[in-house]
Amino acid sequence: MTVPVRTHASVLTLPALVAVGWFCATLAASALGAFRTPPGDPPVALALAAGVPPLTVLVLAVRSSRFRAWARRLDLRFLTLLQTWRVAGLAFLALVAVDALPAGFALPAGIGDVAIGLTAPLVAAFVVDRANRIFVAWTALGIADLILAVTLGVLYSASPAGLLLTNVDTGLMSTLPMSLVPAFGVPITLVAHLLSLVKLSGR
Repeated sequence: MTVPVRTHASVLTLPALVAVGWFCATLAASALGAFRTPPGDPPVALALAAGVPPLTVLVLAVRSSRFRAWARRLDLRFLTLLQTWRVAGLAFLALVAVDALPAGFALPAGIGDVAIGLTAPLVAAFVVDRANRIFVAWTALGIADLILAVTLGVLYSASPAGLLLTNVDTGLMSTLPMSLVPAFGVPITLVAHLLSLVKLSGR
């Protein structure tokens, strides 16, 4: 009896469906105002949306051998190229120019995202399968950029944690279309980074 070989496409089918469902749910929640935070309240909904998916993947990577086995069947170049979308961080720079976002948040977040997004194709082409340490360093920078952006977003918010709040806050990030960034873009990008590290650890 011949056992069918699972193709790369079949490995990605379920995660692709989950990602589409996740995006649709995030879009619907954003449209209903689920991520809007009244001034003075902590951004709990956005924090959960941004943090729960990558934390779930991290727990599964540590505790589930089946999950690690699945992740190690993924294509590392594909996971790396997923980071290319982060060139959309240029939007942060445009919003700073019209005083829609605080510069202390948007400039580091936007520049960091653009840097990772622009270098992702180069890393996929010239680093993957050739220089694991460089890949890990690049991935660490990508993760650090996301964590820094989320941290600054909170510090510049009109919430009790808004210690750096000035005349412009990050309230725009809780409404469409920008709410899709912290509620979907950040966690799915973190998940891709974590899956890359799991994949690399199996070599």
